[in-house]
Amino acid sequence: MADHYETLGVSRDASFDEIKKAYRKLAREYHPDVNPDPTTAETFKSITSAYEVLSDPDKRQTYDLGGDPYSQFGGANFGFGDIMDAFFGGGASSRGPRTRMRAGQDALIRVEVDLAEACFGVERELNVETAVVCQKCGGNGCANGSKPQTCAICKGRGETQQVTRSFIGQVMTSRPCANCQGYGSVIADPCGECAGDGRVRSRRTITVKIPGGVETGNRIQLSGQGEVGPGGGPAGDLYVEIIERSHESLIREGNNLHISVSIPMTLAALGTTIEVETLDGPKEVHVKPGFQSGETVFLKDLGMTKLRGSGRGDLVVHIEVKIPTKLNKEQEELMRKLAALRGESDGDVEIHTRGERHSESGFFSRVRDAFNR
Repeated sequence: MADHYETLGVSRDASFDEIKKAYRKLAREYHPDVNPDPTTAETFKSITSAYEVLSDPDKRQTYDLGGDPYSQFGGANFGFGDIMDAFFGGGASSRGPRTRMRAGQDALIRVEVDLAEACFGVERELNVETAVVCQKCGGNGCANGSKPQTCAICKGRGETQQVTRSFIGQVMTSRPCANCQGYGSVIADPCGECAGDGRVRSRRTITVKIPGGVETGNRIQLSGQGEVGPGGGPAGDLYVEIIERSHESLIREGNNLHISVSIPMTLAALGTTIEVETLDGPKEVHVKPGFQSGETVFLKDLGMTKLRGSGRGDLVVHIEVKIPTKLNKEQEELMRKLAALRGESDGDVEIHTRGERHSESGFFSRVRDAFNR
C-alpha cells in the first residue's frame, strides 16, 4: 500500500493546512473532470484516499499507529463540485437556466471568378442554403401559439441540487436539470415545421459585390447572412471565398500581369510594332530595332486593380526572338552574305565577365547553332 504522506508529497509532521494545500494542488491536476488522461483516475483515487485519512485527526492517528483508518468509516466519493466546495466552502452557487436562443454559426461559400472579374470587380447573385427562422412558430419552437412550460422538476431554475455527506461534512452540489436540459422550461407541444428547434433549412438568393483586385483565398464577409441560431438566435456571418480561374494567356503575379510573345529574328533586328491582348482590349507594343530575346516591355497601369490602395499594376510583355531552325540554300547564302557584310566570322565569340549576359555576339554563329540543332 502506498504511503499517504508520499502520495500527497508532505512530511509526516505536516500541518492540516499543508496537507490541505497539497491536496488542492494535486486535485486540480489529476481530477478526471479536469484531466482526460485515463491513467489519472487511479492517481486521483489515491490522492483522495490519502487526504481523507490525513485530514481527519482520528484517522491520521490510527494510520500513524499502523491501524486501519477505514475500520469504522466508509470510503470517500467525490465529484468535481465537491472538490470546489472543499476548497471554498458552502454549497455550489446557482447558475440559473440557460436560454434556448443561441447565436448561429458562420457559413462559407466559394465563388469562381475569371481574371477580368477579379481585376475590375463584379456583382454576383448567389444561391445559398442556410438555417433561417421558422416562420410558423417565429423561432420559439412551439406549435399553435403555445409557449414553453416551466419545468416541473427544477421549477424553472434549470438545475437540481443534491445534498451528500463526505469526510468534510455536508456538501450541496448543483447539476443541470435532466428533464429540461438546463433550460428551466420544456416545450410540451413542439412546432411541426421545425420540431422545436426554432429554425428550418431554406434556399435563398443574395447579391454580393466582389471588389476589384481580389485573388484566390480572399474572403468577403456578409454580416448576419449565415446560419440562424437555435431558438431563433441571431445569425452568424456568411463568408464568400474567391477562387480565381486561370487566364488563357495572361499570368498574374501580385498586382502585375505577364504575357509572353514570340517574334521573328528579322523583326527583332529591324524593329516592329506588335499587338498583344490585355484586360483592356488589344494594345500595341513597339519593339525597337536590335531587340534581344528575353527582354521585356512594361505597359503601365494595364495590370490588376490594387485591392488596397489606388491605381493598377503593370502588364509585363516578355518577348522571345525566334531564330529559324532550318534554312534553305538561298536563305543560308543570304545569311552568309549578311555575316560577311557585318564582319562576323564563324568563330566570332565574345566572353563576358561575371554578371554580364553570356552569349556569342556573332550573328552568323547564332544562326548556325540554331540551324544545326
